[in-house]
Amino acid sequence: MTANTIPGLVVEQGAKNPASPAHFRRINGEWQPTTWADYAARVRQVARAFIHLGLEPGHTVGILGPNSQEWVIFHVGAMAAGCVPAGIYPTSSADEIAYVASHAENRAMLVANADLYAKSSEAREKLPNMHVVSLQDELPLPEGVMSWQEFLSLGDEQYDEELNRRLESLEPGQLATLIYTSGTTGLPKGVMLSHDNLYYTSSEAGKLYDVGPQDRLLSYLPLSHIAEQMFTVHVPASTGSAIYFSRGIDFLGEDLAEVHPTLFFGVPRVWEKFQAAIASNLNEASALRQKMFNWALRVGQRVAERQLDSQPVGLPLRLQHGIARRLVHQKIRGALGMDAARAFMSGAAPLSRETMDFFAGLGMPILDLYGQSEDTGPTTINTPERYRPGTVGRPFPGVDVRLDEDGEILVRGRNVFLGYYKDPEATDATLRDGWLHSGDLGEFDRDGFLKVTGRRKDIIITSGGKNIAPQLIEDSIKANELVAEAVLIGDRRNYVTALITLDEEATKAFMERERLQGDPVTHPRVREVLQTTIDATNEHFARVEQVKKFTILPGAFSIEGGEFTPTLKVKRNVVMEKYADVIEQLYSEEGEPATPSR
Repeated sequence: MTANTIPGLVVEQGAKNPASPAHFRRINGEWQPTTWADYAARVRQVARAFIHLGLEPGHTVGILGPNSQEWVIFHVGAMAAGCVPAGIYPTSSADEIAYVASHAENRAMLVANADLYAKSSEAREKLPNMHVVSLQDELPLPEGVMSWQEFLSLGDEQYDEELNRRLESLEPGQLATLIYTSGTTGLPKGVMLSHDNLYYTSSEAGKLYDVGPQDRLLSYLPLSHIAEQMFTVHVPASTGSAIYFSRGIDFLGEDLAEVHPTLFFGVPRVWEKFQAAIASNLNEASALRQKMFNWALRVGQRVAERQLDSQPVGLPLRLQHGIARRLVHQKIRGALGMDAARAFMSGAAPLSRETMDFFAGLGMPILDLYGQSEDTGPTTINTPERYRPGTVGRPFPGVDVRLDEDGEILVRGRNVFLGYYKDPEATDATLRDGWLHSGDLGEFDRDGFLKVTGRRKDIIITSGGKNIAPQLIEDSIKANELVAEAVLIGDRRNYVTALITLDEEATKAFMERERLQGDPVTHPRVREVLQTTIDATNEHFARVEQVKKFTILPGAFSIEGGEFTPTLKVKRNVVMEKYADVIEQLYSEEGEPATPSR
């Protein structure tokens, strides 16, 4: 069974392609390679270190830090030892880190630096016997904490026989990793993925995009997310492709310009930033250059439309397209570091049609994917050979996708997860008769391409692809007696905002107590009190979950007004539609929006 697992594939790549590069790290300004032989050997060393520490198959380990070669080696080494790795977002709050680590019952944790070590203090208090490994260079380390080198030194070859036994005993249906993702209750849920989930999905994805040792990808999105894990860890194990570890999203532009990846995956926010950067540079260009760009964009879009409709591109348009490519398209792609890329992908959140059309006009058709952690990443995909803008593609190979009578997207196949860790109730609600109930609504076109039309579950997906469960945040804001309702906004946006309604009786009493005059909706003292509540709430949540702006609505929600269901649950879609203008003001560049009139 060894080869049919990710650690087995890594070991196999180390034997088949020992001198080929597996990883590149930027050291002293230079990209330094690690071969597949060295990667495989280090994975075995980490696995042996876990055995030395007494970890048994099924024990979990946590990983807290940004993307790095050590992150991946710790992750794969854990699986090789039969253990179960669980990544934790480095942007998580101390409360969230403690919850994930204690819920998973981590026996060991890799911590990237001193700041994250401090944030993990609550987790370490809850798990006093947890082994902690630090990547930080500063010495001395806190008492009881191992350096990376000290940890590796535990992986003596005397444990090779036991490691080989564990590798050979890995079963396809055995739990391989946990992906913690926000649920509708607000607390993260541990998505249990099996060895076969990872093996099958990565193998098929590699075939679809014809990935091989000649390919290079840039790892920059959080590795705690299944999409980045698939592209950084699992697909390379299946295909032998090379991974470059970016210094982070702030350096993405520089790293792309140096790496020139052959495949690139970006969440919508990344593509939107690229588009904005191109537009910003264009605004500073001469009128002639602007005219040339707009002409080349229109030509590219016309060609893309004809190709999608399977219509011939006539000679005049072909000639224009050749000029547009040479004078504009190739220069833009080169400036982005995308000149070597043959596939451009987007996922984790919906990508606007406007952005898709923009890049299609530059000869960079973006392939939208759809899926979730619960099906190891992909449900449906667009491929270079078969794609349709405005859809999320056709079902992933070997996966059945259908709609129930209400239009909910259901999924069945080898990529569907085992269930939620230590949560049989949530598992039973999501996995029924072998079908994963996605919570999303969709429709198929006549050619079998899926379009996602809505979402049943109250999960916000930011433009950066981060899942946010609003309930706990909203409940924290509603703890203030002045607040009747709080509705978080942030779907497809790059930060979170809130709409707030006031409790009439509590607000009236507050105004009398404070001897305040005027309309409480517009009173600065009321806003000051609510801002204090927002600030206190933000302290308990990760940066991406924090409320950046809020506004007070002029009236209460009601059943008659359409904001409430008969059981007084907020209808989020109605609220978003009814207060669309207010929401747009919250995301304007002018700062705080004016309070809407009554």
